[in-house]
Amino acid sequence: MNIGFPAPDHDHARCVHDLLKRAEQACGGRGLRLTPLRRRVLEALAESHAPLGAYEIVEHLAKAGEPAPPMSVYRALEFLVAERLAHRIESRNAYLACNYGHDGDEVVMFLLCERCGTVAEVASRAVGRDLGEAARGVGFETRAPVLEISGLCANCRKAKPRR
Repeated sequence: MNIGFPAPDHDHARCVHDLLKRAEQACGGRGLRLTPLRRRVLEALAESHAPLGAYEIVEHLAKAGEPAPPMSVYRALEFLVAERLAHRIESRNAYLACNYGHDGDEVVMFLLCERCGTVAEVASRAVGRDLGEAARGVGFETRAPVLEISGLCANCRKAKPRR
């Protein structure tokens, strides 16, 4: 399932609610706790369709009247990434809420809009299969393959170019 870029008029409250519900179910099913801080960090990520750095999350929590030390936010992010509830966008040194669960046969691809900063998360078994074959051909074992691809989303391509 590929979510793609959110429509400008999508029900954002619904997508945040659905993500948090999925996270609670995933953690409960694994016997893990979605602590209040982990939940708030995931919620901050879900409220943005653009990647957020750890210090941006710290600032977001402080503005909401829920301050948290940076190390605690980093630990929450580590947990969320390890449990596949969030992703780290390496090229931006930032994090993004995971839009859906992935299985081991897929390659996760992030399509990063260079203009608006929005990110679409898509996955492909075919790309995963081809990358796996190429890697095995040279004796390499992949772990959680991720691709980051820069370009322009449809909304930005339709908009007038910035000067």
